[in-house]
Amino acid sequence: MPGHIVPMGAGLAVMERRNDPLHDYVLELTGKDDPVVLFVPTATGDDASYIVKFYEAFHSGRCRPRHLRLFHRDFDDLTDIVLESDVIHVGGGNTANMLDVWRRQGVDELLHRALAGGAVLTGGSAGGLCWFEGGTTDSFGPTLQLLHEGLGMIKGSYCPHYDAEDQRRPLFHAALLDGSLEMGYASWNRVAIRFTSEGDVVEAVSSEPGGRALKVYARDGQIVEEDIPCRQLEERVPSHTVST
Repeated sequence: MPGHIVPMGAGLAVMERRNDPLHDYVLELTGKDDPVVLFVPTATGDDASYIVKFYEAFHSGRCRPRHLRLFHRDFDDLTDIVLESDVIHVGGGNTANMLDVWRRQGVDELLHRALAGGAVLTGGSAGGLCWFEGGTTDSFGPTLQLLHEGLGMIKGSYCPHYDAEDQRRPLFHAALLDGSLEMGYASWNRVAIRFTSEGDVVEAVSSEPGGRALKVYARDGQIVEEDIPCRQLEERVPSHTVST
């Protein structure tokens, strides 16, 4: 079964919504009734509260949840825990620091192998940006800067939080116009874009009305924003809820 890459506009803001339809969307891509979901919270330094929120959203009634800490490693060899996962969900946070840690510990190579093996790679904010060649980031302070050291699984660049942070859009446009970034994609906070393992767009989905996903590029000195048709997902009643 081919793998998928599903970047989202926001990380924690989506994770905090326990019943956000984006969670079910990602799980269904595995084609399994009880998929193994691995949370990788490196971008927040393995923040404990973020890990708790993951387990609240991806609980055992929904999947088989696990997490991977890299600042206090519980495993000598990371191969099995990464490659046995059906979904690898990367948390938001500091993208640059996360990528450095991954490369130091060999996680970047394992993620490439996981995708080739059919895993669904997903996440929001840092967990969305990391799959591209580059994009916009707050890794270096409150003034946004460009990042060029992404994993490159998807050609081009990415701008998360396109609707939610004022600095994102102008910086992205300027970088595309001067060639600092290649053609890219942008999405609203609660929007996901699904790519094939080869990096081709399949569709965009949103868990809220009006969510947008865009292909963005420069042409003849002007910015072009092409809407990717965005399907709104329906929120489901949690399985443990009993109607009265």
